[in-house]
Amino acid sequence: MVLRDYMKHMDGPDPSQALRLLEPDLRFVLALPSGQVRGSSREDFAAYIAGRAAAGREHHILRESVDGDMEFAVGIVTEDGETRGTFISVATVSGAGLMRRYVSFFDTDLPLVTGP
Repeated sequence: MVLRDYMKHMDGPDPSQALRLLEPDLRFVLALPSGQVRGSSREDFAAYIAGRAAAGREHHILRESVDGDMEFAVGIVTEDGETRGTFISVATVSGAGLMRRYVSFFDTDLPLVTGP
């Protein structure tokens, strides 16, 4: 599942490795408590990664599904072991197995699921 691999890289020591899982013309929306981040290329996503302070952050996928070329994941985000919120992410995957479209919602107030 591309979403699982993507999140593993985003949480790892070199988040830029996640870029290998994105199509060059990736379009994305990240709905965060601080506002939306949008982009229309892998380079736009690289800029997002470069400005992101995420030390100690981990995504824990608690539910996931694949339906054709779409992947869905729901889980929690922790920072230094403390739960910070819930995410819902959806990706459309290309024939090459790379993310073409990506949308993710993160909320700090609604405990949609609980985990680890």
